[in-house]
Amino acid sequence: MKSLVCITGAAGGLGKAFAVECAARGWDLFLTDLSDEALEQLAHSLIRAYGINVYRRCCDLTDSEATAGLFDYFRKNGFRFNFLINIAGLDYEGPFAERTREQIRTILRLNIEANLEMTGEILKLRDKSKTFRIINVASLAAYYPMPIKAMYASSKRFLLDFSRALREEIRPLDATVTALCPAGMPTTPACIKAIEAQGLAGLITTQNVGTVAAGAIDSALKGKAVYIPGFMNRLIKALGNLVPPSLAAKIVNSRWKAAHSSYSEGRAKRVTI
Repeated sequence: MKSLVCITGAAGGLGKAFAVECAARGWDLFLTDLSDEALEQLAHSLIRAYGINVYRRCCDLTDSEATAGLFDYFRKNGFRFNFLINIAGLDYEGPFAERTREQIRTILRLNIEANLEMTGEILKLRDKSKTFRIINVASLAAYYPMPIKAMYASSKRFLLDFSRALREEIRPLDATVTALCPAGMPTTPACIKAIEAQGLAGLITTQNVGTVAAGAIDSALKGKAVYIPGFMNRLIKALGNLVPPSLAAKIVNSRWKAAHSSYSEGRAKRVTI
């Protein structure tokens, strides 16, 4: 069996884009997400279109028993991996004071703990005959304190810093880590509404998911530490370095309050991006 590319959150908009991009490059895949039906449809489409091998297993990565079962499945089937793309993530948009204890635990479990557990397990199962690559999907939000999206942005900051640190740790193993930091992407109806609510700012920072996936993979193959897709997003990040964090938080708070009130009532959105 050839070594595989493992993609979490594979049935979401960005996950599908990564799966298609990897398949087009002739890479065999292992896909996981919440819905077995969605994974089955995606797997069959990729097999027909590209003639690759696609393995799948549905898993709720916030469930410890389900995650342990996924790891046992890897070992029992003798899977080896040369690439891990951590996409699955969750966002509860709205004031932090409105979040429940369950929501707080869930976002920590999926955005942080599940990412670390998956990374640790796949590292143990890496194909040592090849350079091993990891892409962790962070966000442009990782660079700023973001009221209204405080938990999400903070969790993505964790992934950005973790990716940078892990990159140095595993360099001797012939392995690399790339943090993907996109802005808005039109992956779901809720995401599209959020982008539209931001007006011009949302439109000029939005990137096509296929372009993002291809650019991220190319950056990972080159061993880059961080990939921010889109010139405008890279410019915003550079200019943001000149603004004190306290002022950035005030600016973001003003912008997101206006955008948030125009399309949402604080509803929770599970994001596979």
